[in-house]
Amino acid sequence: MAQWGAILSIIAALGGAALLASVHKIDEGHTGVYYRGGALLTSTSGPGFHLMLPFITTYKSVQTTLQTDEVKNVPCGTSGGVMIYFDRIEVVNYLVPSAVYDIVRNFTADYDKALIFNKVHHELNQFCSVHSLQEVYIGLFDQIDENLKLTLQEDLTCMAPGLIIQAVRVTKPNIPESIRRNYELMESEKTKLLISQQTQKVVEKEAETERIKAVIEAEKVAQVAEIKFGQKVMEKETEKKISEIEDGAFLAREKAKADAEYYTATRAAEANKLKLTPEYLQLMKFKAIAANSKIYFGSDIPNMFVDSAGNSVKASAAIDIVGFPGCTAMSIRRTTSITSPSPWRRRTPTR
Repeated sequence: MAQWGAILSIIAALGGAALLASVHKIDEGHTGVYYRGGALLTSTSGPGFHLMLPFITTYKSVQTTLQTDEVKNVPCGTSGGVMIYFDRIEVVNYLVPSAVYDIVRNFTADYDKALIFNKVHHELNQFCSVHSLQEVYIGLFDQIDENLKLTLQEDLTCMAPGLIIQAVRVTKPNIPESIRRNYELMESEKTKLLISQQTQKVVEKEAETERIKAVIEAEKVAQVAEIKFGQKVMEKETEKKISEIEDGAFLAREKAKADAEYYTATRAAEANKLKLTPEYLQLMKFKAIAANSKIYFGSDIPNMFVDSAGNSVKASAAIDIVGFPGCTAMSIRRTTSITSPSPWRRRTPTR
Protein backbone atom coordinates (compact mmCIF):
# COMPACT_ATOMS: atom_id res chain seq x y z
CA MET A 1 0.00 0.00 0.00
CA ALA A 2 2.79 2.40 0.79
CA GLN A 3 4.28 1.79 -2.63
CA TRP A 4 0.98 2.51 -4.36
CA GLY A 5 0.60 5.70 -2.38
CA ALA A 6 4.04 6.87 -3.40
CA ILE A 7 3.30 6.09 -7.04
CA LEU A 8 0.04 8.00 -6.91
CA SER A 9 1.78 10.92 -5.28
CA ILE A 10 4.38 10.97 -8.02
CA ILE A 11 1.68 10.76 -10.69
CA ALA A 12 -0.24 13.60 -9.07
CA ALA A 13 2.91 15.71 -8.84
CA LEU A 14 3.72 15.05 -12.47
CA GLY A 15 0.12 15.88 -13.48
CA GLY A 16 0.22 19.08 -11.52
CA ALA A 17 3.54 20.02 -13.05
CA ALA A 18 2.21 19.21 -16.52
CA LEU A 19 -0.87 21.28 -15.88
CA LEU A 20 1.19 24.19 -14.68
CA ALA A 21 3.46 23.87 -17.71
CA SER A 22 0.54 23.76 -20.12
CA VAL A 23 -1.21 26.88 -18.82
CA HIS A 24 0.37 30.20 -19.86
CA LYS A 25 -0.64 33.90 -20.10
CA ILE A 26 -0.27 36.37 -22.98
CA ASP A 27 -0.27 40.05 -21.91
CA GLU A 28 -2.28 42.77 -23.59
CA GLY A 29 -0.46 44.29 -26.56
CA HIS A 30 1.37 41.05 -27.28
CA THR A 31 0.85 38.03 -29.54
CA GLY A 32 1.94 34.49 -28.60
CA VAL A 33 3.85 32.27 -31.03
CA TYR A 34 4.49 28.57 -30.37
CA TYR A 35 7.36 26.19 -31.02
CA ARG A 36 7.19 22.40 -30.91
CA GLY A 37 10.42 20.57 -31.14
CA GLY A 38 12.06 23.81 -32.33
CA ALA A 39 9.62 24.22 -35.21
CA LEU A 40 7.42 27.30 -35.37
CA LEU A 41 3.75 26.42 -35.27
CA THR A 42 1.32 28.30 -37.46
CA SER A 43 -1.07 29.02 -34.64
CA THR A 44 -0.82 32.24 -32.67
CA SER A 45 -2.75 33.50 -29.65
CA GLY A 46 -3.96 36.76 -28.34
CA PRO A 47 -3.98 38.23 -24.82
CA GLY A 48 -5.28 35.95 -22.02
CA PHE A 49 -4.73 32.42 -20.61
CA HIS A 50 -4.02 29.57 -23.01
CA LEU A 51 -3.15 25.83 -22.91
CA MET A 52 -0.37 24.02 -24.72
CA LEU A 53 1.26 20.58 -24.60
CA PRO A 54 3.52 20.60 -21.57
CA PHE A 55 7.26 19.97 -21.91
CA ILE A 56 6.93 19.69 -25.70
CA THR A 57 5.49 23.03 -26.81
CA THR A 58 7.05 26.37 -25.86
CA TYR A 59 5.89 29.92 -26.54
CA LYS A 60 7.22 33.43 -26.88
CA SER A 61 5.32 36.67 -26.41
CA VAL A 62 5.89 39.22 -29.20
CA GLN A 63 5.03 42.87 -28.49
CA THR A 64 2.70 44.51 -31.06
CA THR A 65 2.37 47.97 -29.49
CA LEU A 66 4.74 50.92 -29.74
CA GLN A 67 8.19 50.10 -28.48
CA THR A 68 11.49 51.97 -28.49
CA ASP A 69 14.68 50.18 -29.50
CA GLU A 70 17.87 51.91 -28.36
CA VAL A 71 20.95 51.43 -30.50
CA LYS A 72 23.96 52.55 -28.47
CA ASN A 73 27.53 53.55 -29.27
CA VAL A 74 27.28 53.46 -33.06
CA PRO A 75 30.66 54.17 -34.76
CA CYS A 76 30.62 56.23 -37.91
CA GLY A 77 33.45 57.28 -40.23
CA THR A 78 33.08 60.51 -42.19
CA SER A 79 34.29 61.10 -45.73
CA GLY A 80 37.32 62.95 -44.31
CA GLY A 81 38.41 59.90 -42.28
CA VAL A 82 37.35 61.19 -38.85
CA MET A 83 35.78 58.55 -36.60
CA ILE A 84 32.82 59.73 -34.54
CA TYR A 85 30.40 57.88 -32.26
CA PHE A 86 26.69 58.25 -31.71
CA ASP A 87 25.91 57.49 -28.08
CA ARG A 88 22.29 56.58 -28.59
CA ILE A 89 19.86 56.24 -31.47
CA GLU A 90 16.24 55.56 -30.57
CA VAL A 91 13.92 53.87 -33.06
CA VAL A 92 10.21 53.95 -32.21
CA ASN A 93 8.35 51.13 -34.01
CA TYR A 94 5.41 48.80 -33.76
CA LEU A 95 4.46 45.44 -35.30
CA VAL A 96 1.11 44.74 -36.92
CA PRO A 97 -0.44 41.62 -35.20
CA SER A 98 -1.31 39.99 -38.52
CA ALA A 99 2.35 40.11 -39.59
CA VAL A 100 3.75 38.52 -36.42
CA TYR A 101 3.92 34.96 -37.78
CA ASP A 102 5.71 35.87 -41.02
CA ILE A 103 8.25 38.15 -39.36
CA VAL A 104 9.01 35.64 -36.56
CA ARG A 105 9.36 32.86 -39.12
CA ASN A 106 11.78 34.89 -41.23
CA PHE A 107 13.70 36.82 -38.56
CA THR A 108 12.89 34.96 -35.29
CA ALA A 109 11.21 36.46 -32.28
CA ASP A 110 14.18 38.79 -31.84
CA TYR A 111 13.51 40.36 -35.21
CA ASP A 112 14.52 43.85 -34.05
CA LYS A 113 18.20 42.85 -33.88
CA ALA A 114 18.31 42.00 -37.55
CA LEU A 115 15.80 44.52 -38.88
CA ILE A 116 16.50 47.54 -36.68
CA PHE A 117 19.81 47.37 -34.82
CA ASN A 118 21.88 46.08 -37.71
CA LYS A 119 20.11 48.28 -40.26
CA VAL A 120 20.73 51.38 -38.15
CA HIS A 121 24.47 50.66 -38.07
CA HIS A 122 24.53 50.06 -41.79
CA GLU A 123 22.46 53.06 -42.90
CA LEU A 124 24.21 55.48 -40.52
CA ASN A 125 27.63 54.44 -41.82
CA GLN A 126 26.37 54.82 -45.37
CA PHE A 127 25.29 58.39 -44.54
CA CYS A 128 28.56 59.34 -42.83
CA SER A 129 30.77 57.89 -45.54
CA VAL A 130 29.49 60.37 -48.15
CA HIS A 131 29.46 63.47 -45.92
CA SER A 132 32.13 65.49 -44.18
CA LEU A 133 32.44 66.02 -40.46
CA GLN A 134 31.09 69.56 -40.83
CA GLU A 135 27.96 68.23 -42.55
CA VAL A 136 27.41 65.33 -40.13
CA TYR A 137 28.07 67.31 -36.99
CA ILE A 138 26.44 70.63 -37.94
CA GLY A 139 25.27 71.14 -41.53
CA LEU A 140 23.08 68.06 -42.06
CA PHE A 141 22.63 66.87 -38.48
CA ASP A 142 18.99 67.97 -38.41
CA GLN A 143 18.30 65.71 -41.42
CA ILE A 144 19.90 62.52 -40.12
CA ASP A 145 16.89 61.30 -38.16
CA GLU A 146 14.43 61.91 -41.00
CA ASN A 147 16.72 60.33 -43.62
CA LEU A 148 17.33 57.34 -41.35
CA LYS A 149 13.62 56.87 -40.77
CA LEU A 150 12.80 56.98 -44.50
CA THR A 151 15.63 54.61 -45.41
CA LEU A 152 14.68 52.07 -42.72
CA GLN A 153 11.02 52.19 -43.69
CA GLU A 154 11.80 51.63 -47.37
CA ASP A 155 13.86 48.54 -46.57
CA LEU A 156 11.35 47.18 -44.04
CA THR A 157 8.48 47.60 -46.49
CA CYS A 158 10.28 45.16 -48.80
CA MET A 159 11.84 42.85 -46.25
CA ALA A 160 9.31 42.78 -43.41
CA PRO A 161 5.89 44.18 -44.28
CA GLY A 162 3.96 45.01 -41.15
CA LEU A 163 6.87 46.49 -39.17
CA ILE A 164 6.28 50.25 -39.03
CA ILE A 165 8.91 52.84 -38.06
CA GLN A 166 7.18 55.64 -36.16
CA ALA A 167 10.12 57.93 -35.42
CA VAL A 168 13.92 58.04 -35.13
CA ARG A 169 15.81 60.17 -32.62
CA VAL A 170 19.57 60.69 -33.01
CA THR A 171 21.78 62.25 -30.32
CA LYS A 172 24.68 64.55 -31.06
CA PRO A 173 27.75 62.47 -32.02
CA ASN A 174 30.96 62.46 -30.02
CA ILE A 175 33.91 63.92 -31.94
CA PRO A 176 37.61 64.23 -31.03
CA GLU A 177 38.29 66.75 -28.29
CA SER A 178 40.54 68.98 -30.38
CA ILE A 179 37.94 69.23 -33.14
CA ARG A 180 35.21 69.83 -30.60
CA ARG A 181 37.09 72.82 -29.13
CA ASN A 182 37.49 74.25 -32.61
CA TYR A 183 33.77 73.89 -33.20
CA GLU A 184 33.02 75.51 -29.87
CA LEU A 185 35.30 78.41 -30.78
CA MET A 186 33.62 78.62 -34.19
CA GLU A 187 30.21 78.63 -32.55
CA SER A 188 31.37 81.37 -30.20
CA GLU A 189 32.51 83.49 -33.14
CA LYS A 190 29.31 82.72 -34.96
CA THR A 191 27.35 83.82 -31.91
CA LYS A 192 29.28 87.09 -31.86
CA LEU A 193 28.56 87.51 -35.55
CA LEU A 194 24.88 86.88 -34.97
CA ILE A 195 24.87 89.39 -32.12
CA SER A 196 26.52 92.01 -34.31
CA GLN A 197 24.05 91.25 -37.10
CA GLN A 198 21.14 91.57 -34.70
CA THR A 199 22.60 94.83 -33.37
CA GLN A 200 22.91 96.08 -36.94
CA LYS A 201 19.32 95.09 -37.61
CA VAL A 202 18.21 96.93 -34.48
CA VAL A 203 20.09 100.06 -35.60
CA GLU A 204 18.60 99.73 -39.08
CA LYS A 205 15.14 99.30 -37.62
CA GLU A 206 15.59 102.34 -35.43
CA ALA A 207 16.80 104.37 -38.43
CA GLU A 208 13.87 103.02 -40.45
CA THR A 209 11.52 104.00 -37.66
CA GLU A 210 12.96 107.51 -37.55
CA ARG A 211 12.69 107.77 -41.33
CA ILE A 212 9.07 106.61 -41.23
CA LYS A 213 8.32 109.13 -38.47
CA ALA A 214 9.96 111.89 -40.53
CA VAL A 215 7.99 110.84 -43.60
CA ILE A 216 4.76 110.80 -41.62
CA GLU A 217 5.54 114.24 -40.15
CA ALA A 218 6.37 115.60 -43.62
CA GLU A 219 3.19 114.11 -45.03
CA LYS A 220 1.22 115.68 -42.19
CA VAL A 221 2.78 119.10 -42.85
CA ALA A 222 2.15 118.69 -46.58
CA GLN A 223 -1.47 117.70 -45.97
CA VAL A 224 -1.98 120.67 -43.64
CA ALA A 225 -0.39 123.00 -46.22
CA GLU A 226 -2.57 121.49 -48.93
CA ILE A 227 -5.68 122.00 -46.79
CA LYS A 228 -4.70 125.61 -46.07
CA PHE A 229 -3.94 126.19 -49.74
CA GLY A 230 -7.29 124.72 -50.68
CA GLN A 231 -8.94 126.93 -48.09
CA LYS A 232 -7.25 130.04 -49.52
CA VAL A 233 -8.22 128.99 -53.03
CA MET A 234 -11.81 128.56 -51.92
CA GLU A 235 -11.73 131.96 -50.21
CA LYS A 236 -10.35 133.59 -53.36
CA GLU A 237 -12.93 131.80 -55.50
CA THR A 238 -15.64 132.99 -53.12
CA GLU A 239 -14.30 136.56 -53.28
CA LYS A 240 -14.15 136.25 -57.06
CA LYS A 241 -17.74 135.09 -57.21
CA ILE A 242 -18.81 137.89 -54.85
CA SER A 243 -16.90 140.41 -57.00
CA GLU A 244 -18.49 139.00 -60.14
CA ILE A 245 -21.91 139.32 -58.52
CA GLU A 246 -21.18 142.91 -57.40
CA ASP A 247 -19.78 143.77 -60.85
CA GLY A 248 -22.85 142.29 -62.44
CA ALA A 249 -25.11 144.26 -60.15
CA PHE A 250 -23.11 147.47 -60.75
CA LEU A 251 -23.14 146.84 -64.51
CA ALA A 252 -26.86 146.24 -64.38
CA ARG A 253 -27.38 149.47 -62.43
CA GLU A 254 -25.14 151.47 -64.73
CA LYS A 255 -26.79 149.93 -67.74
CA ALA A 256 -30.19 150.77 -66.36
CA LYS A 257 -28.99 154.28 -65.55
CA ALA A 258 -27.47 154.69 -69.02
CA ASP A 259 -30.64 153.35 -70.57
CA ALA A 260 -32.64 155.82 -68.51
CA GLU A 261 -30.37 158.72 -69.48
CA TYR A 262 -30.46 157.62 -73.08
CA TYR A 263 -34.21 157.43 -72.92
CA THR A 264 -34.36 160.89 -71.26
CA ALA A 265 -31.98 162.40 -73.81
CA THR A 266 -33.89 160.77 -76.63
CA ARG A 267 -37.18 162.05 -75.36
CA ALA A 268 -35.67 165.52 -74.78
CA ALA A 269 -34.22 165.52 -78.28
CA GLU A 270 -37.57 164.53 -79.67
CA ALA A 271 -39.21 167.25 -77.62
CA ASN A 272 -36.63 169.87 -78.74
CA LYS A 273 -37.08 168.76 -82.30
CA LEU A 274 -40.74 169.49 -81.98
CA LYS A 275 -40.12 172.67 -79.97
CA LEU A 276 -37.22 174.36 -81.79
CA THR A 277 -39.03 175.61 -84.84
CA PRO A 278 -37.56 178.49 -86.89
CA GLU A 279 -40.15 180.86 -85.50
CA TYR A 280 -39.30 179.85 -81.90
CA LEU A 281 -35.61 180.25 -82.51
CA GLN A 282 -36.18 183.70 -84.09
CA LEU A 283 -38.19 184.69 -81.04
CA MET A 284 -35.51 183.51 -78.67
CA LYS A 285 -32.88 185.43 -80.64
CA PHE A 286 -34.79 188.62 -80.30
CA LYS A 287 -35.29 188.00 -76.61
CA ALA A 288 -31.60 187.52 -76.19
CA ILE A 289 -30.84 190.73 -78.06
CA ALA A 290 -33.38 192.60 -76.01
CA ALA A 291 -31.79 191.26 -72.84
CA ASN A 292 -28.42 192.85 -73.69
CA SER A 293 -27.74 195.99 -71.63
CA LYS A 294 -25.50 197.56 -74.29
CA ILE A 295 -25.83 197.67 -78.04
CA TYR A 296 -23.25 199.11 -80.34
CA PHE A 297 -24.18 200.67 -83.68
CA GLY A 298 -21.81 201.57 -86.49
CA SER A 299 -20.20 200.43 -89.68
CA ASP A 300 -16.98 199.20 -88.06
CA ILE A 301 -17.23 197.67 -84.60
CA PRO A 302 -13.94 198.00 -82.71
CA ASN A 303 -11.73 194.98 -82.32
CA MET A 304 -12.94 193.99 -78.91
CA PHE A 305 -12.75 190.18 -79.19
CA VAL A 306 -9.62 188.03 -79.39
CA ASP A 307 -9.60 184.48 -80.72
CA SER A 308 -7.65 181.60 -79.23
CA ALA A 309 -4.64 182.38 -81.46
CA GLY A 310 -4.36 185.96 -80.17
CA ASN A 311 -5.81 187.59 -83.37
CA SER A 312 -8.43 190.29 -83.27
CA VAL A 313 -11.85 189.40 -84.63
CA LYS A 314 -14.51 191.82 -85.65
CA ALA A 315 -17.74 191.88 -83.81
CA SER A 316 -19.54 190.99 -87.02
CA ALA A 317 -17.64 187.67 -87.01
CA ALA A 318 -18.11 187.00 -83.29
CA ILE A 319 -20.24 184.22 -82.08
CA ASP A 320 -22.76 184.88 -79.39
CA ILE A 321 -23.42 181.92 -77.14
CA VAL A 322 -27.04 181.97 -76.16
CA GLY A 323 -28.32 179.54 -73.57
CA PHE A 324 -31.88 178.39 -73.72
CA PRO A 325 -33.42 176.93 -70.56
CA GLY A 326 -33.93 173.18 -70.94
CA CYS A 327 -31.96 173.02 -74.21
CA THR A 328 -28.43 172.28 -75.23
CA ALA A 329 -26.08 175.15 -75.98
CA MET A 330 -26.12 176.33 -79.55
CA SER A 331 -24.18 178.99 -81.44
CA ILE A 332 -25.72 181.75 -83.53
CA ARG A 333 -23.52 183.59 -86.01
CA ARG A 334 -24.51 187.09 -86.72
CA THR A 335 -24.61 187.51 -90.45
CA THR A 336 -25.50 191.24 -90.48
CA SER A 337 -24.26 194.26 -88.63
CA ILE A 338 -26.38 197.08 -87.30
CA THR A 339 -25.35 200.14 -89.28
CA SER A 340 -26.04 203.76 -88.63
CA PRO A 341 -25.32 206.83 -90.72
CA SER A 342 -23.54 208.39 -87.80
CA PRO A 343 -20.14 207.34 -86.45
CA TRP A 344 -19.76 205.41 -83.29
CA ARG A 345 -22.32 206.21 -80.72
CA ARG A 346 -23.85 204.55 -77.75
CA ARG A 347 -27.53 204.08 -77.43
CA THR A 348 -29.18 202.82 -74.36
CA PRO A 349 -32.26 200.90 -75.19
CA THR A 350 -35.46 202.00 -73.66
CA ARG A 351 -36.94 199.63 -71.26
